[in-house]
Amino acid sequence: MSKKHKETQTKAVGLITLTDPSSPVSEQYRTIRTNIQFASSVDRRLQTMVVTSSGPVEGKSTTSANLAVVFAKSGQRVLLVDADMRKPTVYKTFQLNNTVGLSTLLSTTKEVNEAIQPTVVDNLSILTSGPKPPNPSELLGSQRMNQVIQELKNYFDIIIFDMPPVVTVTDAQIMASKVDGTLLVVRENVTNKESLMKAKDLLKLVNAHVLGTVYNGATQTKDQGYYYY
Repeated sequence: MSKKHKETQTKAVGLITLTDPSSPVSEQYRTIRTNIQFASSVDRRLQTMVVTSSGPVEGKSTTSANLAVVFAKSGQRVLLVDADMRKPTVYKTFQLNNTVGLSTLLSTTKEVNEAIQPTVVDNLSILTSGPKPPNPSELLGSQRMNQVIQELKNYFDIIIFDMPPVVTVTDAQIMASKVDGTLLVVRENVTNKESLMKAKDLLKLVNAHVLGTVYNGATQTKDQGYYYY
């Protein structure tokens, strides 16, 4: 990739941790990263993580992408997986091809390295959602999904799964039962308290290890949006 093309693509990404890494919001993402790292221990290494929300438009995909960037910038090998096969956004955010992705791995015999794509960010790779399947929940709950997770863990230090809202469909519940930790994203003036409590109960039902909540969109001043853990 040429330097000029790389710069153009970086500008087009629109992620604050890339476009304005010194901003208060970017610093909050780094704080979330640090708190997640402290949640890991010798007895329970945190290598795989689900990011979800109770409902739509709460910022879970934005949170997933920015967390992936700050983890990668800390020198860790990071994979961001778009496991929202119903309404994928990651391929758009990083301007990648989505003809082969997670759904391809789960429904064919393709190897994981045939579907993973590099990004303009050092240490950060992406597994896009792939073509939209008719049965996302069944694919995520399959034995093949378990195999894919194990294979990915051989190549990456941190694997972040961007999931659909947990109350809307069962996808996030299924994946939360398979990974080391789950982050629940809420947004000020958007998240419904009743839906949030239901999300918590649904995650508890599958014994998900809930790391905490990312409170998204609270404004302290006219130009500072805070994201905190």
